[in-house]
Amino acid sequence: MASRLLRVSAALRLLPAASARTMPARHLGVPGNLASDEEQATGMERKVMEAMNKGLDPYSMFRPKRYAGTKEDPNLVPSITNKRIVGCVCEEDNSYVVWFWLHKGEAQRCPSCGAHYKLIPHELPH
Repeated sequence: MASRLLRVSAALRLLPAASARTMPARHLGVPGNLASDEEQATGMERKVMEAMNKGLDPYSMFRPKRYAGTKEDPNLVPSITNKRIVGCVCEEDNSYVVWFWLHKGEAQRCPSCGAHYKLIPHELPH
């Protein structure tokens, strides 16, 4: 077996370089020859990357902005419908959540602590 491998490799070395099949050289270490993530992305991944580059949050992945919770600066709650159920932990050390329905329109108060919430329309990215 080893002798056959040695004979085949010796025969291949004797072939002229022009007749041997050569693969094009790939310069993977050279900058600029590899496609970037933006160039390779397609479909939904591309839409998400473009939105992220514009500073948008298409899937609500970022931490929500903190609001004062007053009538003038209510906590904004995105929804694709005209109502949504909201849970409010009124104080940091509470062990329960106060749940209430939030409807489209004016800002509404939490029945327990009085924090204000407002429903805003939210478009799905796809």
